[in-house]
Amino acid sequence: MRQAINNLRYELQKANRMNSKNRKVLRVYRTKAQAKKAYDKISRFYDCFAFLEKKYRDRALELLDIKKGETVLEIGFGTGHCLKKMAELVGDEGKVYGIDISSGMLEISKRRLEKAGLLDRVELYCGDASKLPYEDNKFDAVFMSFTLELFDTPEIPKVLNEIRRVLKPDGRLGVVSMSKEGGNVLLRLYEWLHEKFPQYIDCRPIYVEQSIREAGFEIKYKGRVWLFGLPGEIVIAVKPSKP
Repeated sequence: MRQAINNLRYELQKANRMNSKNRKVLRVYRTKAQAKKAYDKISRFYDCFAFLEKKYRDRALELLDIKKGETVLEIGFGTGHCLKKMAELVGDEGKVYGIDISSGMLEISKRRLEKAGLLDRVELYCGDASKLPYEDNKFDAVFMSFTLELFDTPEIPKVLNEIRRVLKPDGRLGVVSMSKEGGNVLLRLYEWLHEKFPQYIDCRPIYVEQSIREAGFEIKYKGRVWLFGLPGEIVIAVKPSKP
């Protein structure tokens, strides 16, 4: 009887260790300089392998419900598809801001906006979102699409706190991201590749809703998405009007 109890205790401890390991969010080991260099290099070809993200970022923008006359920010704007859509939504009386670490992405986005005749509605900045160059309570909405998971684990709360700072009370946050929730065999394989080849596979799944909630936001919507069989989340949140 005692041996059976000891065996059961051992199996429970083993399960707890495995669960703790599976819940651990992996680190991002490449530097900001390495990230900038990599995205500058692929900026001209980025749309060739990122087109499958389109339906998810479009859905998130729809849920974010950007209105005419609003002031909005996109973090990690890439090649500018969402910037263009946001500029159309805010109209002549609104303003769109964008920040991205890659100057190559900035140039691609700038040309896209110029071609659409929308550059006068958009202000682009090349920099690090963990230190946003904007004043407090500036934006009606902030948007991130497949960007939050690119930040190292200790940086994610810093980025979300910066977003909370620059959002107006009752301002909205929309995030599309790879998710660690609902992990499957493919997700575990992806994480293994991330650990073995961090210079090539720089992003990894995170707990999206949990991270946003812990940063002091109220969750208004959460939806599951799948990208190449990997789980993701669309989360819409609000900065509370009262601390």
